[in-house]
Amino acid sequence: MFEIVLYEPEIPPNTGNIIRLCANTGCNLHLIEPLGFELDDAKLKRAGLDYDEFAAVQTYPSYQAFLEKVKPANVYALSTHGRQSFFEASFRPGDAFLFGPETRGLPKDLLKSMGNKHVLRLPMQVESRSLNLSNTAAIVVYEAWRQTGFPGAE
Repeated sequence: MFEIVLYEPEIPPNTGNIIRLCANTGCNLHLIEPLGFELDDAKLKRAGLDYDEFAAVQTYPSYQAFLEKVKPANVYALSTHGRQSFFEASFRPGDAFLFGPETRGLPKDLLKSMGNKHVLRLPMQVESRSLNLSNTAAIVVYEAWRQTGFPGAE
């Protein structure tokens, strides 16, 4: 399936919601440290309900450590700075979707290193700043999963 990567996530309920998303779609969740919370945080557990037992969650000391261990087919960063619409891209199992911290997004040097083709944005109203992290992750996962024919779904 797909790899969901949260780069230095800050808000426990967002990560909890994404754990639940991963459990229901077969995605793996990767957390890049430092985290803005402890993994046993009550808000994280409440948002994820009891789905944490059904989702594969790994932590890494750095983004580079994630890349070396997982070796994803492609990495696509989601950013309001992206030039290409997410809906113009084609995805396949094994691709990774990288999301930045809620309050500041992904570092500009990281985005630059990925190239314009791999930095995607979701369409929004011109005056909008950003979407909620867990909402964005859900949109991304379901569109990518739709493109691949929903393998593993009923």
